[in-house]
Amino acid sequence: MPNKTAGKVKKAVFPAAGLGTRFLPATKASPKEMLPIVDKPMIQYAVEEAQHSGINEFIMITGKSKRAIENHFDSAWELEEDLKKKGKQAMLELVKKIDNLHFAYIRQNAPLGLGHAILCSKPFVNREPFAVLLSDDIIDPDDDLLGKMIKLYNQYEAPILALQKVPESEIDRYGVIAGREIRKNIFKITDMVEKPKPSDAPSDLAIIGRYILTPDIFKYIETSVPGKGGEMQLTDAIKAMLKKKPVYGFLFEGKRYDAGDKVGFLKATVELALKNPAVKDDFRDYLMSVLLRMQKEK
Repeated sequence: MPNKTAGKVKKAVFPAAGLGTRFLPATKASPKEMLPIVDKPMIQYAVEEAQHSGINEFIMITGKSKRAIENHFDSAWELEEDLKKKGKQAMLELVKKIDNLHFAYIRQNAPLGLGHAILCSKPFVNREPFAVLLSDDIIDPDDDLLGKMIKLYNQYEAPILALQKVPESEIDRYGVIAGREIRKNIFKITDMVEKPKPSDAPSDLAIIGRYILTPDIFKYIETSVPGKGGEMQLTDAIKAMLKKKPVYGFLFEGKRYDAGDKVGFLKATVELALKNPAVKDDFRDYLMSVLLRMQKEK
């Protein structure tokens, strides 16, 4: 019997309805996802990652006061015409880089958790496998995490979760898996625990913000029992799915920045600035001058 959930991964879901309270007051009226890292909003890094992996349909799950995201990914005719008239071709190409992509926007009316946000995408995902990208997990563009996960999905035709080893002090911030390594950096997941105490964690392998999911995930979300605050957890739905079908984890060994945290956001800004041809040399010189000044002040 053919696998009804198999097929090419052509759609990506971006949950972006959170309140961004860690970045108040900056996020009082502006979405966290639009905070700039060097010269692009945080969410654009995730969109470009998906685009480079062959994704051509983008589903944004937004909330109140998130219209800036929709405006950013819309065409800006007046701006483009102005840049064209002034001969600013390089700037024009940067603006047009995200033109002609296909976006759908869905309002998550209440903060009912990541599982509920994914469930909101059901009418657009239909019966296709899809990617989920949490935009405050910034993946170094050179590492192609999502592309590798899609290749794995094509082999296994089963859900793929991105994993990363985390220190014991951070275990309680993540969903953590139990499983066995079946190939180098590929795990068959047997269980998962949401935000365990370090002493209760089944491993040091944390789930990070990249998923390839099959459309049957929706029925598991719909039948999951809401937790604290009425939130529907994606982890609970995947745990239920584990009882019926295999789920795999891919251990990511590249660079990831937790830009949902202020220090992680600053690290991402520094590291990506040092990769940006327009600013890297001057910025490196500045960082060196700061380091020298700090050493003199000791």
